Amino acid sequence: MVESDPRSRSPRLLVLGAGPAQLGLLEAARARGVWLAVVDRNPAAPGFRFADRRCILSTEDEPAIDRLAGALGVDGLVAPGTDWPIGVAARIAERAGLPHPLTPRTAMLATNKLRQRERLDEAGVPQPRWWVVGAGDDRPPARLPCIVKAPDRQGQRGLTLVRAAGDLQGALELARAESRGNVALVEELADGPEVTVVGFSAAGSFHALAVTDRLTADPPAYGVALAHVWPSEHADAASAVAEQAVNALEIGDGPSYTQLRIGVDGPQVIEVAARLGGGHDAELVEAATGVPLNGLAIDAALGDAPAVPPPERLVGGAVTRFLVAPPGEVEDVHVPAALPGVRQVRIYREPGSVVEQLRRGSDRAGALLAVGDSRAEAVELAERAAAAISFRVAAERVA
Repeated sequence: MVESDPRSRSPRLLVLGAGPAQLGLLEAARARGVWLAVVDRNPAAPGFRFADRRCILSTEDEPAIDRLAGALGVDGLVAPGTDWPIGVAARIAERAGLPHPLTPRTAMLATNKLRQRERLDEAGVPQPRWWVVGAGDDRPPARLPCIVKAPDRQGQRGLTLVRAAGDLQGALELARAESRGNVALVEELADGPEVTVVGFSAAGSFHALAVTDRLTADPPAYGVALAHVWPSEHADAASAVAEQAVNALEIGDGPSYTQLRIGVDGPQVIEVAARLGGGHDAELVEAATGVPLNGLAIDAALGDAPAVPPPERLVGGAVTRFLVAPPGEVEDVHVPAALPGVRQVRIYREPGSVVEQLRRGSDRAGALLAVGDSRAEAVELAERAAAAISFRVAAERVA
């Protein structure tokens, strides 16, 4: 019997996460014939439909994922769209001698907001004033309004916008309860519009692929994005500061996602993630500029040296518009067959699922991607499409 050449087999990729934030990369990997082992603790996670091997595990269960990677003989690991598993993937890859765009040190800087703030300060990167508060510490000398957050969580877990002094202690307790290290990070509220720089680094060279205006919801859903709109008038200034931040965190390879506020003194970094954005940012980048960002992230995870093509302007404007459903148990979702300008619709909430009041990103019900001949037209088409997509719910069934 003649054994086949192992180089002829499909590359094997372990993907941490099978939720909405991972769908774009999973689709891109499936389209290019990559064998996929997909980890998620939710058996009904939508990304499992792309998996060759479904692995019902928490994406934070590092020992179990370590054993799984060895047993499956994977060629690489990737954690798109979510923060903490980035470190899990980087540490496992280092122990197993697998390629990975990030070292464990860089992954730590990218996933712990406290360590990230310290490093950005050392490098002189503009950012809001901040304080760290542990159990039993006095209240910080914060200027109100301020933001209180758990430094090692994402998705608005433990996040509070504090406007009144009497609300500060409760916000600190919430953040410490959510934090893995029982500490809270307090930041001055930066004024000005919020933007996102979607980038990719290769061999230490940073490429700003798209800069979008990040439109967010009102409290109690503070920080939850309702739309990403491209292009942004703040692109040049934001890209320059994002590059400073990415380099300061030693992200020399792979995707990055930097949120900034544009104040009167210029951009300030809110946070940097060394991963694909969780709001279908890679799909927006490809629709707007032609750069296959999901494919670049797959290459980086498998140890291939990706060549980053220069962005082109393929459309006048592009919008990722998130969908919000009324609270209740979903009975039916209607998506019209014809939605002008819409390239993609993703529904997160199928019939039988329960929608909560919008407080976190995970409470959103779906998203669509619309393009137009101008930014204004893309926004208009996105809003029309969002209004045409309906979720029928049984409100009396909400727990």
